[in-house]
Amino acid sequence: MRINDLYIRFRRNLGTILLLLPVLFILIGYVLYPSIRVLLQSFSRSGEHSLANYREFFDLEQRSNLEALGNSLFIALGSVILSALVGVPLAFIFTRYKFPGRDLFSSLAILPLVLPPLVGVISFMFLYGESGIIPRGLQTIFHLDKAPFAIDGVPAIFLVHTYTMYVFFYIFVSGALRNIDVSVIEAAYNLGASQWMVLRKIILPLLTPALVAASLLVFMTSMASFSAPFMFAPSYRILSLQVYFSKVNNDMDMAATQAMLLSTISIAFLLFMRWYSGRRQYVMISKGVSAYETEIKGRFSRYLMGALGTFIVLMLLLPHLTVILISFVKDGSWTWQVLPPEYTYKNYLNLFKNPRVLKPILNSLKMASLATAGNFVFGILAAYLLAKRRFFGKNFVDILVMIPWALPGTVIAMNLIFAFNKGSIFTGNQVLTSTFWILPLAYFIRNMPLVFRSTYAALQQLDDSLEEAARNLGASRFYAFRKVIMPLVLPGVLAGTLLAFVTALGEFVSSILLYIPSNKPISVEIYSQLDRLSHFGTASAYSVLLIALISGVLIFANKVLKIGTTRVFY
Repeated sequence: MRINDLYIRFRRNLGTILLLLPVLFILIGYVLYPSIRVLLQSFSRSGEHSLANYREFFDLEQRSNLEALGNSLFIALGSVILSALVGVPLAFIFTRYKFPGRDLFSSLAILPLVLPPLVGVISFMFLYGESGIIPRGLQTIFHLDKAPFAIDGVPAIFLVHTYTMYVFFYIFVSGALRNIDVSVIEAAYNLGASQWMVLRKIILPLLTPALVAASLLVFMTSMASFSAPFMFAPSYRILSLQVYFSKVNNDMDMAATQAMLLSTISIAFLLFMRWYSGRRQYVMISKGVSAYETEIKGRFSRYLMGALGTFIVLMLLLPHLTVILISFVKDGSWTWQVLPPEYTYKNYLNLFKNPRVLKPILNSLKMASLATAGNFVFGILAAYLLAKRRFFGKNFVDILVMIPWALPGTVIAMNLIFAFNKGSIFTGNQVLTSTFWILPLAYFIRNMPLVFRSTYAALQQLDDSLEEAARNLGASRFYAFRKVIMPLVLPGVLAGTLLAFVTALGEFVSSILLYIPSNKPISVEIYSQLDRLSHFGTASAYSVLLIALISGVLIFANKVLKIGTTRVFY
């Protein structure tokens, strides 16, 4: 009787087991196992297990690693503050007030998201660097002996981070402001509350989840930042660069230690922010939310807001326009001049006519497609398993799926190097390090949470009775999923999938640590062209093509699939 009961339970849970096995295999093999290998390596020194690496890291006499740790935290926290100072006011302006051109300005405010990290850094170098167009232009116009300013070092890192990351605050806060019921605010005013009290007691508490989520994204992105420090301040010690330099110098034990500490800080901040946001819950319970906005009626005020919006748009467009301009520059012709003296369209012809030049583009498309296909399948399986099935260890699986989101690209790259430099059951006993497949695997792991989270959110909004009704009418689980559930959650699935694809296309951090000549991606090729003598035109042509590919995906999502750009980037 007992055996029959066990058999019945097994048959009842067979579907869950069949879903759980491949999900666990992927999470254990490509997330948990590599992290454990790096952890063990961090306690190894010259083949022996010891705490020597950690003693060296925290050695007060050799302050390089401690300095890198402090600098990383400084950059991350500073980026959060500066991004909030830009993104939150913009969200209030474009959501709270109505004025001519507001819809256009609010749409263009997410333009920095189209720029891949490396391309954004390059555009700021061309614009504001030591030999940039604006400093040299001001020097020429005012007949100065030297350029009046040039961004470099830590200020350059903060400027690039603020430009590229304020969008997180803008999107999150804008969404939260649209959901605030104006009747709540009016009731507070009727009870005698001042504007300051309404802001402090009503609006800011309701914005807390959005502010926490944006702060978390900016902090973790800044901790993982590589492109801006690498290009603007290579001598400024931060942990992500320290990991890279240790790897280049073949000090793999210290690289593992630095990677572990970097990932520990990111995960700790993630847990802290989740705890902070969970202390209190603020919920709107009113029905029929009206728009929280005020129309600007004064002519002067309307012109002022319009002028402010135009200025913001011009500042947002400058990096894109600069990269487009430089993409027509003849390689080697632009040295000391304010603007490039020679232009040519041959940079673009070479991209498509020269097989050697075209190869990095094809490599990126191929590897991003492979990784995204894996993200699509895994994201649906894992999301359905966690959203619709019950099993022991569910919270543990949920944490494992989200770990790659908290790990910087340098850490993921080091995890793969240590885990797959020899054969294992997870690679069919094949060595993956220094092969073509290591980069698609890195992209897959890096973007794993994106498809999962968007699909999971869509599944949570579905009532279980829909699937149960289909089952009661005789449909199998697979048929009910394919014909009922999948069409309803497809927009959420595609939003995460498209985000995973565009992120993989422009991935630079893990690419530069893992690529080999045969699979060099477009991001590494852009850096290689910049490293050559004045090959600005070719590097920018690659950058424009990368921007065009990402923009094409977003336009396709918006116009054809009817997925809003904001949703794709969530």
